[in-house]
Amino acid sequence: MAVKLTIQEVNKLSQEDFIRRFGNIVEMTPLCAAAISDKRPFSSVDDLYRQMCSFIDGLSQDGRRGILRCHPDLEGKMAQMKDLTPESKAEQSQAGLDKLSSEESILLSSSNSKYRAKFDFPFVICARKNKKEGILEGIQRRLLNDGDTELINGIAEVKKIMLLRLNDLLESGESKL
Repeated sequence: MAVKLTIQEVNKLSQEDFIRRFGNIVEMTPLCAAAISDKRPFSSVDDLYRQMCSFIDGLSQDGRRGILRCHPDLEGKMAQMKDLTPESKAEQSQAGLDKLSSEESILLSSSNSKYRAKFDFPFVICARKNKKEGILEGIQRRLLNDGDTELINGIAEVKKIMLLRLNDLLESGESKL
């Protein structure tokens, strides 16, 4: 893992280094980091987080759906091919998704397919705040929702993931937002 930066060090990064360092706090969406790099100086981790949330919240529904589409299916083809980002691989492993029984794997794969077909983006949940049982139950429950509700739910989960990833990268204490 990279050395944690202080917020003062973050504020001194070149735009290129800022994007390189924070380009995956929103999964495979360096545009989000690029969009807020000129909001520096940030006063704290919370400030950086709020700026990123504000950017995401200001996107159109299609833009927010695009952010969700950048996420891999949980324990899906990317995971099976070992093609996940290092962050996603660690998060899914921490939740136990690398230790699914064959029945659980079939259920999750089937549920992922149904979810994607219904909402046109993958099921996103903060794996680090869940275990495999909660994820399996959560996808079943969320499949009952409508598209607008799932867009809201998915973005809320992206924000949880983002905050945990920021805390991994930054010194200055853990943000509890």
